[in-house]
Amino acid sequence: MSRKVDKPDSEWARELSTEAYSVARNKGTERAFTGKYNDHKGDGQYVCVCCNEPLFDATAKYDSGSGWPSFFQPVNKENIEEESDSTLGMVRTEVLCNSCGAHLGHVFPDGPQPTGLRYCINSASLNFVDRDKCE
Repeated sequence: MSRKVDKPDSEWARELSTEAYSVARNKGTERAFTGKYNDHKGDGQYVCVCCNEPLFDATAKYDSGSGWPSFFQPVNKENIEEESDSTLGMVRTEVLCNSCGAHLGHVFPDGPQPTGLRYCINSASLNFVDRDKCE
């Protein structure tokens, strides 16, 4: 199970870049096709920018054409949390880091097999760790 990370908002603001803070802590969204991991092809894991919780493996990444990094499954379902999001006049499923509550993006039921899911994730919510450095 994920460890719980709880910090005051002022500490998150000091530790994160302006964009990462806006996206991860204030549920923002980076513009499509602008994120550093949209076209990234490295072998390793994508971890939470706030707490380094492993979230998605490069082997589950695919090009959805959406403009955001997309994955068909998380590293471990227990590392993420899903909540209903009815902002912007539509109902979506928000994806959060289960460890620290960082906003990651949304999940949609239009992905490839084997899950049929598309985890559409903001690059600003992620850091990448090369496979040889993964714990």
